[in-house]
Amino acid sequence: MSTEVRNNFALERFEIYVDGAIAGYAEYQDTGAERAFVHTEFDPRHAGRAYGRVLVQAALNASRQEGFGILPMCPLVRQFVQTEPEYIATVPQWAREKFGLPL
Repeated sequence: MSTEVRNNFALERFEIYVDGAIAGYAEYQDTGAERAFVHTEFDPRHAGRAYGRVLVQAALNASRQEGFGILPMCPLVRQFVQTEPEYIATVPQWAREKFGLPL
């Protein structure tokens, strides 16, 4: 199965495609210097296949490259950041305590 993650700027979300069909997305809102990830949703047919991890990692990497700090409001994104220490630095210092992340 092939996967591709695209940023759909018009809908403010990163979308993951599996074999050419959309399988899920992570919605965001840009707030100046930060990108707040607010909701992630998947087609139930794709549950349990680690596509969430692929989507979130690609979305955070793209956001970091664009110069955004990350606000992990969505539980899936927050869990990913908590389990991958390299991404904690993408969360602004002022927001880490709010999201239960190490300062």
